[in-house]
Amino acid sequence: MLNLRPDHALKSLHEILNTPRERAIAIGVGTKRTDREEALEHLDELAFLAETAGAEVVQKIYQSLDKPERATALGKGKLAELQEIVAEDNIQLVIFDDDLSPAQVRNLERELGIKIMDRSGIILDIFAARARTMEAKVQVELAQLQYLLPRLTRMWTHLSKQFGGVGTKGPGETQIETDRRLIRERITHLKEKLATISTQKAEQRKGREALQRFALVGYTNAGKSTLMNALSDAKVLVENKLFATLDTTVRAIELTSTDDERQHGAHKKVLLSDTVGFIRKLPPNLVASFRSTLAETVEADVLLHVVDISHPEFHDHIAAVQETLHAIEAGDKRMLMVFNKIDALADREVLRAAQAEYPESVAISAARGINIAQLKEQMLNIANERHQLVHILLPYSAMKDLAHLYRVGSIVSRVDGDEGITIEARVEKQHLHAFERWLVAEV
Repeated sequence: MLNLRPDHALKSLHEILNTPRERAIAIGVGTKRTDREEALEHLDELAFLAETAGAEVVQKIYQSLDKPERATALGKGKLAELQEIVAEDNIQLVIFDDDLSPAQVRNLERELGIKIMDRSGIILDIFAARARTMEAKVQVELAQLQYLLPRLTRMWTHLSKQFGGVGTKGPGETQIETDRRLIRERITHLKEKLATISTQKAEQRKGREALQRFALVGYTNAGKSTLMNALSDAKVLVENKLFATLDTTVRAIELTSTDDERQHGAHKKVLLSDTVGFIRKLPPNLVASFRSTLAETVEADVLLHVVDISHPEFHDHIAAVQETLHAIEAGDKRMLMVFNKIDALADREVLRAAQAEYPESVAISAARGINIAQLKEQMLNIANERHQLVHILLPYSAMKDLAHLYRVGSIVSRVDGDEGITIEARVEKQHLHAFERWLVAEV
């Protein structure tokens, strides 16, 4: 019987799908309408994913067909060629860049005699290995089980046997029906658990509503975690691997500029969050499962879209991130483009063209600290857009209003006089109504 105990469910699937340093082949299948160069880039990325998961990709194969074969995705000639390569090179794993149907996987495994995976399976495997917190583990397990459900017939060879007895649905129920029912029950339990976690995190965010929120988003391995560390003391894990960060990190940071300090001595405290990176063809089940983690992105006031400008396919990366943002209903957020890794960029014309396309942008190197001060100043300018600089005269009888002003505003100057307290402050426009009766003049 399929083991779905909470402490083993995720681990068992990870062990089934992943053996360290398996010799693998990465395969892409396109049609005549497919851009071959783009398809080869996707295949390179698939190989990087496989290596991140622990496999050794020894060969990459691309085939263009009028349409993918319904039974095996590959043409008969290419399948025969693949059989020879598998036998000669001791291949243990074949990975397809596009999702396969359960029937295609069964047919390919029968023809090749080895394990077959697709891009979604590899991504789920990486997430399972990288999950550290309880929330991440629950999210990954939910996505894994939803991915696994239609593929049960190939994962366990005993499932066609009849199974009955105490604690089952009834006499005559097949083992596969029993396992499917157990998985559905487990999925229901995990969804309830995630709903509870989501409610708890929403309550935690309520205590931070007074601060403006920025969220780092971007393609995986674009340098978001490096930038998070450069802007704060978060000490987020940084690796040259895909999906090094799964869990959300939130830090309060101070934004100042030289001009701002000289004129008013003002500091602006904001919240900055970093979470999982995006990628092409991100499994829909994974996006759905990670909604509670991605809530920091959805509820942010401003998105810092970090782009690896040195990557030749950075335009495709921007499009993939935008697509995912729309999928989680965050596509209309205020956004500042952050072109990272300028120190690795050979052609400066690429950067100039990108900045012309995205006027609200800043070019940095998070790893070397280049233009981090400029980025902070642009963040400060954006943060100040929703504030009004005002002069207020508060009588000493309005101390409650003074306490409220300190909570929702940034005090530039204060003079305690005979008639009351004269204050110059930046106040969020949404809170100005609370101080209208004390307003002396708008600056």
